[in-house]
Amino acid sequence: MDYITGKEALLPRLAAVEACPGYQLLLTFKNGERKRYDMTPLLDLPAYKGLKEVFSAVRVAYGTAVWPGDIDICPDTLYLKSEAVN
Repeated sequence: MDYITGKEALLPRLAAVEACPGYQLLLTFKNGERKRYDMTPLLDLPAYKGLKEVFSAVRVAYGTAVWPGDIDICPDTLYLKSEAVN
């Protein structure tokens, strides 16, 4: 179980992440689900400025995907907006 500020997380948190071509993330959640998330629609947003240059440096921290330069994404977004993969 994941706990965030003393409360149980409602949605699974990220256990592993892999950068794939086309700004896709291959995600493995702590409940064992594997999903794919497309970062392309976010690349032009101010919060993701510079992401293209560091995309392959993605890692897991605090149950979500993070990049150098203080770039991250909400773990709930990753779970809810990604597509299941086999």
